[in-house]
This record gives sequence, structure tokens and C-alpha cells, in this order.
Amino acid sequence: MAADGGGESSSASVGGGGGGRQAGSAEEVRRAGRESIPPYMRAVSGSLGGLMEACCLQPIDVIKTRLQLDRNGSYRGIAHCGATVVRTEGVRALWKGLTPFATHLTLKYALRMGSNALFQSGFKDPATGHLSNRARVLSGFGAGVLEALVIVTPFEVVKIRLQQQKGLSPELLKYKGPIHCARMIIREEGIFGLWAGAAPTVMRNGTNQAAMFTAKNAFDIILWKKHEGDGKVLQPWQSMISGFLAGSAGPVCTGPFDVVKTRLMAQSRSGGEVKYKGMIHAIRTIFAEEGLLALWRGLLPRLMRIPPGQAIMWAVADQVTGLYERRYLQSAHL
Repeated sequence: MAADGGGESSSASVGGGGGGRQAGSAEEVRRAGRESIPPYMRAVSGSLGGLMEACCLQPIDVIKTRLQLDRNGSYRGIAHCGATVVRTEGVRALWKGLTPFATHLTLKYALRMGSNALFQSGFKDPATGHLSNRARVLSGFGAGVLEALVIVTPFEVVKIRLQQQKGLSPELLKYKGPIHCARMIIREEGIFGLWAGAAPTVMRNGTNQAAMFTAKNAFDIILWKKHEGDGKVLQPWQSMISGFLAGSAGPVCTGPFDVVKTRLMAQSRSGGEVKYKGMIHAIRTIFAEEGLLALWRGLLPRLMRIPPGQAIMWAVADQVTGLYERRYLQSAHL
């Protein structure tokens, strides 16, 4: 019986090689859908990728924040801003806020990748493992909203408060470090001071992740014929190209949300009155006082940071998940 089956398989491959390969490929895709990488492995891969990204790209994030907070035109662009910071505050100032930023990215990517995997597993067809494009978008949006509320907002409030301080002399700085900053905010503004700018952060991250996860999957399939669970491990440069392309659309679409988020997070409520009352009021005020283009301030440094950041993160994450696929998912069929 086994010999007959092998003969039939062989003749099908010889007589109709294209059909046999297509059937095999279709079966691999169906099997890949049913046998997904578990959420905890997605979380581990994301956290390692986030740590690498933070260490490489922190200076660009500092420059972006300084440009977004520059209402008086002190900086004439990215290069001038970076050079000014180095000249007046030292090279180390370009890594201000690295501790909360690295912790923030590590936890954020762990939550993002893990929660997205959980949402996707809930949306998949239990029989075929198929995930529709709509379900992929909703899973990404849900992961973005969750990370924005749980991790991104409080960490970015602390990071932005630290980054907007000018100088390196500790006695001249209001906030001495991330823990001291968080304590001061809670003491002066209450616990919800750590969630200043939550609304635009939710909109920014939800939209970004909906687009990013959908685009990354599409680019992997179109460019490299890579399907989840098929055992194929992308080369780091392939992951970087897919990640870079997937991370490029979000900053353009969500620029106003990012500017408003930064302004709301930067303003302290300790003095009583605040300039911006909320997301809509901030958008209207910025537009009235500074013009439409002010809502896209810091876009170029965002484009310099986010797509390369996604490239770095996915290069690491895909290697981790690819190793898991080869060792555990594929070995089960050998």
C-alpha cells in the first residue's frame, strides 16, 4: 500500500510537476495557518528586537522630540538640532531618556507581538487556519490600542519630560532620572498625569499597528514567498526590507496624532492652567497658531527612526521565530 502510494505520488510529480508543487504549496500554507507560532514566542522575539532598536536609534528620537517642542524656531533642521545638542550639552545628551526608552520598547514590542498573535488566533478559521485581511487589520489595531494604554503612554510621558530638559548638570534639571520623574509627575499632577496624551497615542498606535502587521505579512508573501509556519527563515536583510517598507506608511498618516501626543505629554499640570485641554483642542490650537504643516513637525526624523527601527526589530524577531519554526513546527512533520 505504501509502495503504491509512493508510486502514485511519484508519477503525479513527474507527469504533472507543476500541479504537484502547487498542491504541496497549498497544503503547506494551510498547515502554516493551523500551526501558528505561540504568542509567548512572538512576545520574546519582539522584546529582543525592541532592545536592539532602542540602542541604535535613540539619538534620532531625541532630535525628533526637540524639533516637535521647538515653538521658537531654535533649530533649523535635523542636522542643526543634533549638532546644537552635541555642542551645548555633549554627545551623551543624544541618549537622554535611553533607560525608559529601551524598557519601553522591550515591553511594548513584547505586548504588541504577543497580543497581536492572541487576537489573530481568535479571528482565525478553526478548521482551515485562514486569517482574513480584515481580521489581520483588527488584530493589529487591537494590539496598538492595548500597548498605547498599558505601556506607551506612561513611558513616553516620562521620556518626553526628560528629553525636553536642556543641559547635563543634575542640579539644574527638574527631573533627575526616570524614576524621579515618574514620582514627581504623580506627586504634582496625580497618577493620571502619566497618561497625558492617551487619546492621540491610542489613535496613533492603533492605526500604525493595523497598517504595519498587514503590510509586513503582505511584503513577506509578495517579495519572499514566506508564509507563517512554512519553515522558511528569512535572511536578516530580507526581514529588514519588509520591515522598513511596512513601517513607512504609518508616520505620514499619523503625524498630527504624534505631534499632539508630544505636546500634551510635555505640558506640566503642576502650575494649574494648561495650554492644551485635549486632543481636539490641541489640533485646533496648533493649526490656528502655527499653521497646518506644524501638525507634521518632526515627520522627517520619524521617517528616519520608525522604518529603520522596524527593519532592525523584524530582523531580530524573524530570526527568533524562524528558529522556533524549524525546530518545533517543522520537526513535528519529519
